[in-house]
Amino acid sequence: MSYAIPRSFWTARLGAALLSSMLLAACATAPVERPDFLLNDGLFSAPTERIDVGDVFALSDEMRRYAHAEIAPRLHANGRNQGLFDALYRKGELKLEYDSAITRNAAQAFAARSGNCLSLVIMTAAFAKELGVEFQYQTAINEASWSRSGDVYVRSGHINLMLGNTVREVGTSRFDPPMMIDFLPPEELRGLRTRPIGEATVIAMYMNNRATEALVRGRLDDAYGWVREAIASDPGFVKSYNTLGVVYHRHANLPQAERAFRYALSRESTNAATLSNLIELERQQGNAAEVEALRARLARVERYPPFYFFNLGMQAMKEGDFKAARHLFAEEVDRDPYYHEFHFALALADYRLGEIEPARHELALALENSTTRGDRDLYAAKLAWLRAQR
Repeated sequence: MSYAIPRSFWTARLGAALLSSMLLAACATAPVERPDFLLNDGLFSAPTERIDVGDVFALSDEMRRYAHAEIAPRLHANGRNQGLFDALYRKGELKLEYDSAITRNAAQAFAARSGNCLSLVIMTAAFAKELGVEFQYQTAINEASWSRSGDVYVRSGHINLMLGNTVREVGTSRFDPPMMIDFLPPEELRGLRTRPIGEATVIAMYMNNRATEALVRGRLDDAYGWVREAIASDPGFVKSYNTLGVVYHRHANLPQAERAFRYALSRESTNAATLSNLIELERQQGNAAEVEALRARLARVERYPPFYFFNLGMQAMKEGDFKAARHLFAEEVDRDPYYHEFHFALALADYRLGEIEPARHELALALENSTTRGDRDLYAAKLAWLRAQR
């Protein structure tokens, strides 16, 4: 049995890979020793925010009260898996909202009543632990999308949660079937393949996300502190080394950045994000032959880089060629039909061509697939204005 969360949660994703021209990338599972030779604490100041693994799943007093007063009675009445789901995600209960602006820990997501995919999985797991509900983390195989923040491109994977197991508890007469809790729209769940992951990897994902978010804000000391903890949590999570390389690169520590990128590629040789980052690093250092070799290697992995057609479309818009821009934006929509900015750009091109109804349609899709409150408010206002036009 699986449950997709209602539309307000759709397009929930797990970050992060970076590109800024920096990209951050995928994951591995083989146990490895922590490569301390990649870390250089002396290059950075102490982080300005608290970084503590113990905070990730910690329940606040309010959460603990909700667990035992509101959720626990449902576990007995409706079954453990269904009871937990109903208490958290049924309409009219917590009124949770999907928001990808920041990765929150369990207590923060509960207090804000919002979070991204990873935050909501962490919060659900925290309640399951408190109430003794069995669960398993799962990550999607080859399921990722790109987004951007300024000049940083972020590759996001996907994570969900399987509640329960297939074994009936001794002494019970009713079978409580396993239940997959997912934050993707139903059409994206079709054909989705997953594999189980451990909690150490989930913690590394959380720390890596926080590192990415700090990096986007230009807080490099914080970013280093977060990614350092991600590596400590799960040395086999390759994304962390790519993130570490980006942090070093932004901090102008080029030898350390190259070492981190090459280590990541030694663990995952076809990682397009890391290859792209290493190409940019070698280009800055004037290593033309190495750049060409890496570009040829990247071309075998990924024909077109992220936002390739989008960026060409934006250039066409600047040149006033709105027909070409519409074609290019449509190419990006075909590559990722659930990214809001592609639909918004296509709406703009349609509008400049005088195609009002198609523009309204694309703007409605941008609103439907937006992942932050700010984007939702922006698209809603523009859609209201466009609907008022004749």
